Amino acid sequence: MASLPEYVSILFPGQSESFDPAIVRTEMERGLAKQRVGNSKVLRKLKATLLFASQVDVNAFEDWYFSGIKRIGFFEVRHPRTGLLTSMRFEGADIGELLPAVNGYHVATRAVVLEYLG
Repeated sequence: MASLPEYVSILFPGQSESFDPAIVRTEMERGLAKQRVGNSKVLRKLKATLLFASQVDVNAFEDWYFSGIKRIGFFEVRHPRTGLLTSMRFEGADIGELLPAVNGYHVATRAVVLEYLG
């Protein structure tokens, strides 16, 4: 399985995590709605900012995205909160806008949403 390239850093500021509880909810005519677990695993999302330290890294990442994981593939990432290697993919195959942190894209970032089952 592919891995997130080593030259890509995940920045701590701007990270957030969420999940869909994967329940089935049935509204009742009276009283509280009934709820039951719909799936054994939940879809988790990790919002993060990827940091690239050079233009070479930016170009290499795009090559990896198009050729390595072919836009939709899963890849292993060391989860920033748990420290565990986790199989993730880009939500909707979207790698966000490339934003320069300094002139000339010598340092750049991309805001992404990584999704995985947990």
